[in-house]
Amino acid sequence: MSATRKWTGTAVPGVRGLEPYRPGKPVEELEREYGIRGAIKLASNENPLGAGPRAMEALAQALANIARYPDGGGFALKSAIARRHGVDPACVTLGNGSNDILELAARCFVSAGDEVVFSEHAFAVYPIVTQAVGARAVVVPARDWGHDLDAMLAAVTGRTRLVFIANPNNPTGTWLRRTELAHFIGQLPDSVVVVLDEAYAEYVEEPDYPNGIEWTGRYPSLVVARTFSKAYGLAGLRMGFGISDPVLADLLNRVRQPFNVNSLAQAAAVAALEDTGHLERSRRLNGEGMRQLTGGFRALGLRFIPSVGNFVSVELPLPGREVYERLLRRGVIVRPVDNYGMPHHLRVTVGLPEENSRFLESLAQVL
Repeated sequence: MSATRKWTGTAVPGVRGLEPYRPGKPVEELEREYGIRGAIKLASNENPLGAGPRAMEALAQALANIARYPDGGGFALKSAIARRHGVDPACVTLGNGSNDILELAARCFVSAGDEVVFSEHAFAVYPIVTQAVGARAVVVPARDWGHDLDAMLAAVTGRTRLVFIANPNNPTGTWLRRTELAHFIGQLPDSVVVVLDEAYAEYVEEPDYPNGIEWTGRYPSLVVARTFSKAYGLAGLRMGFGISDPVLADLLNRVRQPFNVNSLAQAAAVAALEDTGHLERSRRLNGEGMRQLTGGFRALGLRFIPSVGNFVSVELPLPGREVYERLLRRGVIVRPVDNYGMPHHLRVTVGLPEENSRFLESLAQVL
């Protein structure tokens, strides 16, 4: 028996059957494989403006102390997050990206044999963390590409321990309104923890979009996950956080790894929270870019899923992966979403105006 087969066989069952998360293809990988220069990446929902000037300045200053361990408790960052969102620092859990918060919730509240409920076409990490802890994933069919909250409520049983909700949802960009989401959370048993994934909340401009953080005092079983990877432009530093009732936050922090957030990420995140000008510029650019992309889709006669994030999924007359491969050869990286049950869609991140134009021109050529 080979060593590979031996160790695969001794891994816990949930891990043995896992399919790893598929990240967007890096520009360097595309250029290496295809011999292309000047490629653009609209695949990973990154902020095309990058980090703001205050965050960059804070990073430069923090470099002097990288020989030291970071503050394991994250005092300055927790305090800054708490001030920004009007909560007590005891409500905050820091994560290595918001993915870390999702995994902490699964490890903390779910055991083998329990059930975790989430929607079809929802973020790929939900089934990964569910399977890793040996739980059963209950995937509820989507409605109009988004969460069907009535069906999700009906899927909750006595074995349900966790519900994941993405608002807005990735990769579809759909969103839930205040009244319907509050009703859903209010109907759940006290024994069920709800993780409300708001990774793209800073981009949403809809007046009826709920700020889940404002509800954490009302719903003791609610955990809201946020990130600095999207609108704040700090994806490379992996900085996220959760806000919840202090009792839940205390439990999450018990399983959180020591020093899970590095000192550079903490310093940059504190500065990013203060740089409201950069956040507003990012929002404005995103709105303009979304109109540019959706206008281009209409001109090409293509349907798309209306989105409130910094990405949009477009429906194609050909298999999405085939179009994706054709675009790669033109130096344009987008995201195939066949693994989300959407084989005829591509997800496209809103980029700079010239990047959006290049993508639309390339798309017209390959179709």
